[in-house]
Amino acid sequence: MPVHVLLFDAGTDQEGIHSLELNGRTVVLLFEDSDDAERYAGLLEAQDFPVPTVEPLDREEMELFCGEAGYEARFVPAGFLPQSAEDRLLIAPPVRNMDVTNWQEQREQQEQASESSGDPSLEAFRRQLEGLL
Repeated sequence: MPVHVLLFDAGTDQEGIHSLELNGRTVVLLFEDSDDAERYAGLLEAQDFPVPTVEPLDREEMELFCGEAGYEARFVPAGFLPQSAEDRLLIAPPVRNMDVTNWQEQREQQEQASESSGDPSLEAFRRQLEGLL
């Protein structure tokens, strides 16, 4: 079953996935309806956030990726109605977002640090992420 996720710089070496930090957890939103994902992307853009691309991906693959990466995959069904303040973040981004103006530079620095550290588990994780691109 396909789900729709928000990707930044889709198809490039700098590709990244939109996530939220909720109570110390990194949450990746998996939208059932592409229109819901497009609306969420538009709300991010209205907050001067970089504009993400909505991409359909296999739900099982995304859940596996999130589990291996230590993220929580949160399915957002079509017609979802929030029941709590945390649920509202699944249909509208927070008013305040993390600064992402230099997220690509930070990623490159992290990659260089992991390559120089020679940590095999970090290297394996990096290869898994690149395989999803």
